[in-house]
Amino acid sequence: MGKQLTELLKGTLEGLVLAILAARPAYGYEITSWLRDQGFTDIAEGTVYALLVRIERRGLVDVEKVPSEKGPPRKVYALNAKGRAYLEEFWRTWSFLQERLEQLREGGTQS
Repeated sequence: MGKQLTELLKGTLEGLVLAILAARPAYGYEITSWLRDQGFTDIAEGTVYALLVRIERRGLVDVEKVPSEKGPPRKVYALNAKGRAYLEEFWRTWSFLQERLEQLREGGTQS
């Protein structure tokens, strides 16, 4: 299941990260840790950080620099209104795909 999971994750990681941020603001390492705790053990920190840069550039999150006890300030990401709308669309798309895949799995087709 490793290679298939990796490929599927590439297409859904953005939605997962936005869903995490919908619950509460977080910084990159927190997000990576949470994903790993949920079983996504192969996710590299660099992957999450690159994704955070992309969603910041697209205006889906607000960013605040917060002082850190160790080292430079941390960038804390919070989902904004545009990000929430994008996440809602992600969930609608996910539900559509899930329904169609379940139909195929059960051997039927949509009429």
